[in-house]
Amino acid sequence: MTDLADKPAGKEPPLWQRRVFVGMPRVLTALLILAGIGINFANVISRYLFDFALYWAEEVMIFLIVWCVFLGAVAVAFNGAHLRMDLVSARIGQPWRGLVNGATVAAFAVCGLFVAVQSWKVLGLIVSSGDVSVTASVPMVVPHSALLIGMVLMVLAVLLRIGAYLRNRF
Repeated sequence: MTDLADKPAGKEPPLWQRRVFVGMPRVLTALLILAGIGINFANVISRYLFDFALYWAEEVMIFLIVWCVFLGAVAVAFNGAHLRMDLVSARIGQPWRGLVNGATVAAFAVCGLFVAVQSWKVLGLIVSSGDVSVTASVPMVVPHSALLIGMVLMVLAVLLRIGAYLRNRF
C-alpha cells in the first residue's frame, strides 16, 4: 500500500483561483495587520507623549483581528493547510480513504453553508436595528460580515478544490 503523501501534488489550480482565494486574502490580511500595528503605535504615542488614549483603538483592533482570521482561513482552506485529524484516513486504503475524505468535504460544505445562512440572518437583524459598537461607533455589520464572507469563500474554495480534497493531494 502506497501513501498518498508520497505522490506528487498533481494538477495546480488555475491562476485566477490562486489569486482570488490565496493572493487577495493574504494581501488584505497583511494590510489589516499593518493597520492594526499603526493604530496600536498611534495609541502608544498618544498615550505616553500626549497623555491621551485613543479610546476606540482596542475595539477597532479586535475587529481587524476578526477579519484577519476569516480572510486567512480562506487561503488555508484553499491550500488544504488547516489542521485536521487524519489518523484514520491516513491509515486506510482506497476506496475507504476517498469515502472518508468525501464525507469530510460534505460535512464542511454543509456546516459552512449553515453558518453562512445563519450569519446572513443575523446580519439582517443588525442592519435593521442599526447597531454600532460601543466605543468606536463602527456599524456592527462590519465585524459580523467577516463571518459570512469568510465562510462563503471557504466553502467555495473547498468545492473548487474538491478533487484535491478527495485524493488528499496538497
